Parts: sequence; C-alpha cells; structure tokens
Amino acid sequence: MRAAGILLPLSSLPGPYGIGTLGKEARHFIDFLAEAGQSYWQILPIGPTGYGDSPYQSFSAFAANPYFIDPGLLLADGLLEEGEAGAFHWGDDETTVDYGALYQGRHALLKKAVDRLEAVDRLEPEDEGLAAFCAENAFWLEDYALFMALKGENGQKSWLEWPDEVRLREPQALRRAAERLAGPVRYWKGVQYLFHRQWTALKAYAKEKGVAIIGDIPIYVSPDSSDIWAGPELFQLTADRRMAAVAGCPPDAFAADGQLWGNPLYDWDYHYTTGYAWWVRRLAHACTVYDVVRIDHFRGFESYFAIPAGDDTAKNGVWRKGPGMALMRALHKNLPDARIIAEDLGYLTPEVKALLEASGYPGMKVLQFAFDSREAGDYMPHNYVPNSVVYTGTHDNTTTAAWQNDAAEKDVALARAYMACSEQEELVDAFIRTAFASVSDTAIIPMQDWLALPAFARMNTPSKAGGNWQWRMAPGVASSGLAQRIRRLTVLYERTGR
Repeated sequence: MRAAGILLPLSSLPGPYGIGTLGKEARHFIDFLAEAGQSYWQILPIGPTGYGDSPYQSFSAFAANPYFIDPGLLLADGLLEEGEAGAFHWGDDETTVDYGALYQGRHALLKKAVDRLEAVDRLEPEDEGLAAFCAENAFWLEDYALFMALKGENGQKSWLEWPDEVRLREPQALRRAAERLAGPVRYWKGVQYLFHRQWTALKAYAKEKGVAIIGDIPIYVSPDSSDIWAGPELFQLTADRRMAAVAGCPPDAFAADGQLWGNPLYDWDYHYTTGYAWWVRRLAHACTVYDVVRIDHFRGFESYFAIPAGDDTAKNGVWRKGPGMALMRALHKNLPDARIIAEDLGYLTPEVKALLEASGYPGMKVLQFAFDSREAGDYMPHNYVPNSVVYTGTHDNTTTAAWQNDAAEKDVALARAYMACSEQEELVDAFIRTAFASVSDTAIIPMQDWLALPAFARMNTPSKAGGNWQWRMAPGVASSGLAQRIRRLTVLYERTGR
C-alpha cells in the first residue's frame, strides 16, 4: 500500500501557549492532513525533556512531556479558570519555543489543574480514571513520579549527585522519601494522567479522519532518567552505579571528533537472560501510544559504539556487538502485530543491512544523503526497495531549501541532473516529487519542505549545544490551498493509502 505523510513535531504546532499542545491546533493539523490525502502524521519523541531540551534525552522512556498538555482543554474540563493560562508569559515569538519561559510557568499552571483534579476525584470516587491509569502504568509511573519529586527536592540535580541513600535506592530511604514527597509524587502522576486523557482523545480523532500517528522512540535512555535510576541492572554500570562507557558515533565526514551522546549503554547479556523483557515492555507501551513506532538508531542493535566514560570526544570509542536477531525474535514473538520503522541511518555495514532485512522492518531513505558526496550509502532512488520509508530530510537535516544553497556545488549539480531539474525550477519541489515517485511504500515529507522554508526552520543540528528543537510553524500556513496542492501530488503518485 503506497502512502504518504508529513513530519511535524508536536512542539512545532502553532498556538497561544508557547509550544504545540494537544488541543485545537493539533486537531486542525489532523484536518489538514486528511484534506491533503495524507495517511500519516509523524512526530518526534514526546517524553519529558531536560537540559538541552532534546526529545532524545528524556527523564523517562515511558512518560510524556507535561508541556504538551493543552490549557484550553483543561479550561473546558473545569480544571483551570478563565484567565489563569494568560497570567503566565510563554515567550515573545510565536514561531519559536522559549523553553525557559515554559519551565518558569507551566508547572505552576498545571499544579492548579492537578489540585482540582484530585478534588474532583475525592468528591466523585466512582470516576476511576486517574486511579485506573496509575494502576495500569504502575510499572513505570511509580518510579518516575518519585524520581521527579526527588529531583525537585535536590534542586533539579542529576540523580548521580543525590545523597547516596536515595541514589543507591536504599529501601528505607525510598520509603521515607515517598512519605515526605507524597504531594509532589501525586502531582507527577496527575500530569501524566492529564496528558494521557488528552492524547487518547486526539488519537481517536486522528483515527476518525483516517490519519495514523508515527511515534519515535530513542534507542537509548538519558543518563539522567528514572529508567537508569530504577533499573541499574539494565545498563553497563560500575559497582557504584556510575556509567562505565557511554554511547555516541565515531568520527566521520560530518563530525571530525565523532558524536559524544553520553547515554548509558545496555547490558545486553542481562537483557538476554530476561528474554529482553524490558524492551518488549517498552515497545508494547509505545504501540499503545502510537499507531506506528520508529526506533531511532536501529543499527545499534547490530553493534554499538562504546566510548570510555569521562572522555571529551568520541575518538577513543570502540564497536561492540549488540543483541542482533535475538532481540528481533523476542519482539516478533511477543508483539507480532507491532508496526515498526527502523531508523537505519549512519554507518551501515553488511551486518546491519542483513539484520534489517531479517527483521522485516522497513528502513529509511533520505534524499539529501543521496546527493551528498560525503555520504556513502545506497540512498539514490534507483536503489530503493518497496519495504522502505523515503524522506526528503529528517529532523537532523537542514531544510531542503537551505541544502540547495549550502551544499557543495557539485552535489547540487548532481541532484539537478538526476532529477532533471532545471535551474529555473525549485529544487525543493523536485525532491518532493522524486520521493513521491519512488518505489518506497511510504513517503514522509517534513512540513518545512512543503513550506519551502530556509535554514531558520531547521529542527536540530547534531553536536550543536544550543538553539535546537525551537522551530514552530506560523499560524495559518497549513492552509486549504496547500492541502489541495499536496493532495494532487498524492493522487498523482498513487499514495492515497487506500
């Protein structure tokens, strides 16, 4: 089934609350997708973000970002009062996310909603929504809520800097902390329930409109997360629960020192003894949240790059074997109906390609890489296979309009020659047409490329410390006229998904 979709992070939706939310603008975008004949809305990870604001460095592999909870819907539910959301400053530019302003005001606003939610819950005990959610998600929610409460008590410091009694999870210390921090723990559970309630309604609305949501999960968890604090046995740690080695990428043509991500590495031998139970549970949870799940850095399952903890660059890293098909078999056995996209970009060896083929999951093709002379790979469209997802670019690429201006002259000339694109024609349009015309079953175009936006709309520059994850779509640009233009191409290239 040939289909198409649009990549737009939740954070990039327009709206009055400083960041995209699950309210009216999200529904408007779903309406736009349906009008445009699109089958998919792809988003970035929705986990709660910390320092650096990266959705790939979340405080939990299971929790959702409270910033995405829509104050307008809370007002409609009676959990906020008129004017309360407007009393906070959410930033000065409606096309840029001001994470500092959100940090200063969002939790104070959500605290009002959670307090009222708890009051309603006490008055109407027959409404078991919150209690049922907490019980169903206790396997991650209990640790996450206590983790966030302890972060607050410790001045938002990393768990590695907490007092040893709670850092090392001494049972008596945890019991005392749970009693001492009962209020904050209830708050963190409450915001997760509010997100769940709004997300469930939005996902149902998308389903009614024939739009499936493609979610995204990072392969690694953040070093400052409840996952590593509550499950140290899952990771390669020292006896003192410090990281022995960290994740990253080796030096290449894009980064002379490589990329030092700093994430903890999995103890794959331990995971094997459990039948990969944690990974099965993580994917099962993701499959309830999303319709399709994109797994970031899939090649790390074949082999992963391990960098000595404490190094300043990735130069001293080494490759180590990952779980390979043993993990894939566990996922197939326990989640036979899971719809997964494998992000197989990066350093691809014959072994990685063999793992992807054996897994049966579709990989990714990126047109910007096809014409980049620094990139070695089979990204030229004549090498594509149907079981793949083609993109003009990803969240880590610049916009295609910017690529046209910034890429090497010979690379741009190759792109124009390959796609028979004249000097008078916009290269962005040729990229989109080529993606749609390819044999890949699915074509996903970033919203920035449909809008032909320049470099200011880039979502992320890998290895750049600040200024990422901030772009927001301007109000009104997802117009009916644009939807009709997209629909015409979607029909022309038989990507209606019907």
